[in-house]
Amino acid sequence: MMTHMDTQPAQSMHQVQVHRLSLAEEGRWDAFVHTCPEASFFHRAGWQRALSEGLGHKTHYLYAEQDGAITGVYPLAEVKSRLFGHRLVSTPFCVYGGIAAITPEAHQALDRAGTTLAEELGVDYLELRSLRRQHPDWPCKDLYYTFRKPISGDEDADMKAIPRKQRAMVRKGIDAGLKAEIDGGIARFLHAYESSVRNLGTPIFPRRYFEILKQEFGEDCELMAITHEGQTVAGVMSFYFRDEVLPYYGGGTEAARELKGNDFLYWALMRHAGIKGVRLFDYGRSKAGTGAFSFKKNWGFDPQPLYHEFYLVKAKEMPDLNPLNPKYRLFIAAWQRMPLWLARLVGPYFSRYLG
Repeated sequence: MMTHMDTQPAQSMHQVQVHRLSLAEEGRWDAFVHTCPEASFFHRAGWQRALSEGLGHKTHYLYAEQDGAITGVYPLAEVKSRLFGHRLVSTPFCVYGGIAAITPEAHQALDRAGTTLAEELGVDYLELRSLRRQHPDWPCKDLYYTFRKPISGDEDADMKAIPRKQRAMVRKGIDAGLKAEIDGGIARFLHAYESSVRNLGTPIFPRRYFEILKQEFGEDCELMAITHEGQTVAGVMSFYFRDEVLPYYGGGTEAARELKGNDFLYWALMRHAGIKGVRLFDYGRSKAGTGAFSFKKNWGFDPQPLYHEFYLVKAKEMPDLNPLNPKYRLFIAAWQRMPLWLARLVGPYFSRYLG
């Protein structure tokens, strides 16, 4: 379908054309994303390689062009497995996605291209993730929320903006002598992340995925390690976009709980980002009713609905692919008891389908 559109001669210089993203056009794509108000870090072209080479999924990155200029982008990836079904998502393993466009014509053209692609691929459903409803007539899941809050860059002001009980947790980490270090490699971050994720009963992502994220986004992908007496207790991989910082993958070891390592980690990142001139802290998405949801609220962040909209193709109803689904409880409990070496070995097989 897209190949036909790419080779079809334009009937008018003012007609919107939809194309697949090629390597040669990635610079133009990212330049558009950086200036488009609707776009997010997760619309950047680098995610295409992370999803395809890091996790093994086929990508379908579409953009609209009019009069020689990109007017909209639509990152899509196809996730297919016997166990979890066949879906087209914008964007899997990311908080935000959907169409980012600057004209109604571009939005409409990309919208038609996406639903047509979903039909041609024969997926169960097409899923969009965004901060606003793009299709009020589509089924929508209200399970997820995102947490975004301005920061001032003034250490005292940002500390006082944290509610009293959570501020006390941060101060305990400071008093314990925890230290924050910006890291050039991923080893210490992975040590903390893998321990935390296994303990939560969630499969671990492959190391290669994180390596590609760092390679693709360079200085916009930053690693921070929290240490105590020279030992790593927590770590986070964060993304920078415009004036935002997004702590995305992180976790702590067993020692982090007693030392308040995770509390100190996010304060250290907030302070570090503020010094760099960042003015928005994006805590990412969490499911309502979970510990992560409560943790973020305790920092004084107000939850904002994150809309997951579904265009059903073969599916008869919205999917329920999340850890709160009772049928996954035994799986989670078994994973929590798994030795870390085994979780590292088999985790990537399952995790690549769960985003």
